[in-house]
Amino acid sequence: MRFKLILAFVEDDKTAAVMEAAREAGATGTTIINNARGEGLEPTKTFLGLELETQRDVLLFLVEEHLSRHILEQVGRAGEFDERPGTGIAVQIDIEDAIGVRHQIQQLTETVKDAL
Repeated sequence: MRFKLILAFVEDDKTAAVMEAAREAGATGTTIINNARGEGLEPTKTFLGLELETQRDVLLFLVEEHLSRHILEQVGRAGEFDERPGTGIAVQIDIEDAIGVRHQIQQLTETVKDAL
């Protein structure tokens, strides 16, 4: 079984919605890194030396490769990434090998069979 890693950089108020959308699309779990910061095309604005930016969460989804594109699209929809600039991004990368997912492989095998 082959996997992809989806990394989603999400506004913290959209984290729950993105996680729910990913699970409904076939993701079996996520790891969340809280309080990430970033900067896009426009530099971060400040007011009296304080940065005016929303906190981001980084969500990591290790997903089966046949489900990955659908999950990625649902993450983008739930995070409203294409609706307005600066709401977040999501990318997927190939995983060469993974351990610690043996307990999920049986469930994923059935899910992928049904999807194909």
